[in-house]
Amino acid sequence: MNAQPGASRHLSVHVDRPAGAVYAYASDPAHLPAWAHGLGTTIRRVAGRWVADSSPMGRVEVAFTPRNELGVLDHDVTLPSGETVFNPVRVIPDGAGSEVVFTLRRRPGMSEAEFRRDAGMVAADLARLKERVESAAAAGSAAPSRPGGGGGGPSGR
Repeated sequence: MNAQPGASRHLSVHVDRPAGAVYAYASDPAHLPAWAHGLGTTIRRVAGRWVADSSPMGRVEVAFTPRNELGVLDHDVTLPSGETVFNPVRVIPDGAGSEVVFTLRRRPGMSEAEFRRDAGMVAADLARLKERVESAAAAGSAAPSRPGGGGGGPSGR
């Protein structure tokens, strides 16, 4: 564990869609490339594991918490170095909409500049998630249907 002061930061976005709709979209690993660009442009299931070969960090494995009724979207990202980064994410009901909260943790050895860069990338990812889910609702579909993406970051998201 990293015990640095300010070692975590909560980033969030309000989404004008019910929590269940946001969770249904965001909990599908196949949708990650459309909004979580730090994991790359593709993700596939290999021998029971989710693998992103196109990550800017190289090949990463992503392990997700089982689907649940609580809005928990936690996932572990195993980097090419073997280090595993835990990423806590929640979808919380907020009136007729929802709030998505990502807790970004500063990893040991990560500079302040890297941490700020990563926070900016997480904020951009959350904005893309909001746009994807809200635009699908405006178009009359339950959830966006086609993933796509790019980008990257040192947090292992």
